[in-house]
Amino acid sequence: MTDGRTVLVIEDEHAMRRLLRASLEAHGFVVVDAATMAEGRRAATSAAPDLVILDLGLPDGDGLDLVRALREWTRVPIIVVSARDREADKIKALDAGADDYVTKPFGTGELLARMRVALRHAAATSATAAVVLEVGPLRLDHDRHEVTVDGAAVKLTPIEFRLLAYLMQHAGKVLTHRQLLREIWGAGAVEHTHYLRVHMAALRRKIERDAGRPHWLLTEPGVGYRLRDQDDGQA
Repeated sequence: MTDGRTVLVIEDEHAMRRLLRASLEAHGFVVVDAATMAEGRRAATSAAPDLVILDLGLPDGDGLDLVRALREWTRVPIIVVSARDREADKIKALDAGADDYVTKPFGTGELLARMRVALRHAAATSATAAVVLEVGPLRLDHDRHEVTVDGAAVKLTPIEFRLLAYLMQHAGKVLTHRQLLREIWGAGAVEHTHYLRVHMAALRRKIERDAGRPHWLLTEPGVGYRLRDQDDGQA
C-alpha cells in the first residue's frame, strides 16, 4: 500500500516539512514538497501524487482555495493538517473536497493510519471504474483520457470529461443536481446548479448532433440529468 507511492506535502513551515519527509520516507513513500500554494499547484500537476498532505495556512493564500482548485481536475486523496481545530474549520475543509482532517499537533502513527485509509478508498474507487466506457455512439477511455463520438475524437475539458464519465458509469439512471455537483465539484458546491447548466450545455455541443434537441444527454426537469443507455430510435 505504501511502497513507491508519491506524497505531495504542501506546508510552509520548514521544520514540519522536514519531519514529514523523514517520517514518510522511512515508511516507503516518495515525498515531493512545496512551501506555497503556487508551488503546490505546480507540483500536483508535474508529480502526479498518489496523495496530498496540505496545511491551510500558506503564505500566498488559504489552503481551502487550493483544495477547491485541485478538485476541479483530480480526485487524488487530500488530507488537511492544520492548527485550526474548530469544528467549523473541519467542515469547511471537508466540504471543499478534502478527504480527511488532522489537527496539529498530531502523532505520526495517526497520520499514517489516515493515509492508509485514504489510499485504500482511492484504490477501491479506481478498481470499480471501467477503463473504457461505451454507451451508444460514445466511447470514453480513462487511461488515454480520450472521448470519441461515432469514432470521431472530441476534445473535452477536465470537468467535461469527469461529468461524461460519471454519466456513462450510471447510464440510464437519473442523477440529481446535488449528486452531480457533489461528485464533480465537491460537497461545498451542491447549491451551485449554474455550474451544471454551463458545463452540460458545453458537453451537449460536443457530443450531440443537435445540442438544441439532445438525444443522449437528457434533462429531467427539476431533478437533474440522465444519459440515455441505449438508442431507442427516436432522433
